[in-house]
Amino acid sequence: MRDCHYISSSVLDIEEIREILEKKKSLALSEEAIYHIEKARKYLDNKMKENKTPIYGINTGFGSLCNVKISSENLTKLQENLVMSHACGTGEKVSKPIIRLMLLLKIQSLNYGHSGVSMETVNRLIDFFNEDVLPVVYSQGSLGASGDLAPLAHLSLPLIGKGEVYLDGKIIPSEEMLKKFGWEPITLQSKEGLALLNGTQFMSAHGVYALLKANRLSMWADIIGALSVDAFDCNISPFNELVHLVRPHRGQIKTAERIRKILEGSEIAEQVKQNVQDPYSFRCIPQVHGASKDTLDFVYKSFKTEINSVTDNPNIFVDADKIISGGNFHGQPIALPLDYLAIAMAELGNISERRIYQLVSGLRGPAFLVDAPGLNSGFMIPQYTAASIVSQNKQLCSPASIDSIVSSNGQEDHVSMGANAATKVVKVIDNVATVLAIELYNASQALSYRGKHKTSPMLQKLIEDFRKEVPLVKEDIVMAPYIQKARKFLKNYNLTEFAFE
Repeated sequence: MRDCHYISSSVLDIEEIREILEKKKSLALSEEAIYHIEKARKYLDNKMKENKTPIYGINTGFGSLCNVKISSENLTKLQENLVMSHACGTGEKVSKPIIRLMLLLKIQSLNYGHSGVSMETVNRLIDFFNEDVLPVVYSQGSLGASGDLAPLAHLSLPLIGKGEVYLDGKIIPSEEMLKKFGWEPITLQSKEGLALLNGTQFMSAHGVYALLKANRLSMWADIIGALSVDAFDCNISPFNELVHLVRPHRGQIKTAERIRKILEGSEIAEQVKQNVQDPYSFRCIPQVHGASKDTLDFVYKSFKTEINSVTDNPNIFVDADKIISGGNFHGQPIALPLDYLAIAMAELGNISERRIYQLVSGLRGPAFLVDAPGLNSGFMIPQYTAASIVSQNKQLCSPASIDSIVSSNGQEDHVSMGANAATKVVKVIDNVATVLAIELYNASQALSYRGKHKTSPMLQKLIEDFRKEVPLVKEDIVMAPYIQKARKFLKNYNLTEFAFE
């Protein structure tokens, strides 16, 4: 039987999300969540009976049609029309892990009881998550304000028997999925369509997905950077604690400490060096990696707040007897962090590529890290590949959040473009994984030319494990498969022993 995570108003942490996904936990509503959802729905139903004045999105049109009053008998049709008309997604299909996150985060946001949805609707979303029914969602269509309207419309279509879903490894019509489980389509009540479509769950899901990968790659950057320090026969003095205590940025101090611990016991590091100083890409690892760490901490806090928030509109406040139309759907609070995250991670790739370049330069080992250079090109072209990737990242890191465009006939006149920032950052992080894999490939090769002196026990063990997947290169071979194996190694290798406090 699967472990269960109970949705509640308690703070949902990003590491807790990792556990839910990795352990494939099922979801259920806590008693607290059920109480809040039912209370808000009952309040809204009573308000609709008592109050005939227009309330945005509940008995009015949407966007610039907010002043058009809708009759009571058409409220369900209004909500269904909203979901269908907004399902205008294009581009690539969103990956399944991100769709799963979208479901989880939408359920979390609805559980607070400020959205007015019915228990039936929330429970069906939970059924989708637990049964691995994943609506087909597209990557393009959201402006990152008014919520992620188009992506969330596609997420919601299967509730009413429309659209498509992934099920059992195939894409099937939602009608077929409903028949398989014996479910009836949900009849959306007043406000429910708007509650489903307003929200930042497309951006947030991408952000959480990116953060989970970024934190691991940040650790890998330190480990591989330390390996390159020994592989290039660098001085260890720039990592001395005294240097960093006089410029005490938290990430910088943490990075220098990790490098020292990883290189502890290294015979190479202990040797007297011919070179007085090393290139910045080695010497300034704490400053560069550390700045990215500090950015990751900021992004983490921003997303922790966002995923524990109510981001639809209007918001229902039962105890205050108010329904307020505001702007919590606007993605600016996470559009900026998404751009920062892309920039911070791209910098890990940039400095990694510079270390790759230095390793193949021939300054402290054979040119291109191979015997008989000339006959063999060795590691010449992996550096080309890394260079092309970091250049693409520079293009992808142009901030999306500084852009805006007018929509909905001028009513929605400033948007965050956070959805574009969200899709870009996932690509940037995937690119950084490839660059770091190439550095690991190069540095492990360069280390073999360091003579009789050994690197640290931690790095020796890492190289031994890496060599089970990727061999030492003696003469030219087809390298692409081994770059892919290095990527896979980064993804799957257990980093517990490197996770210093």
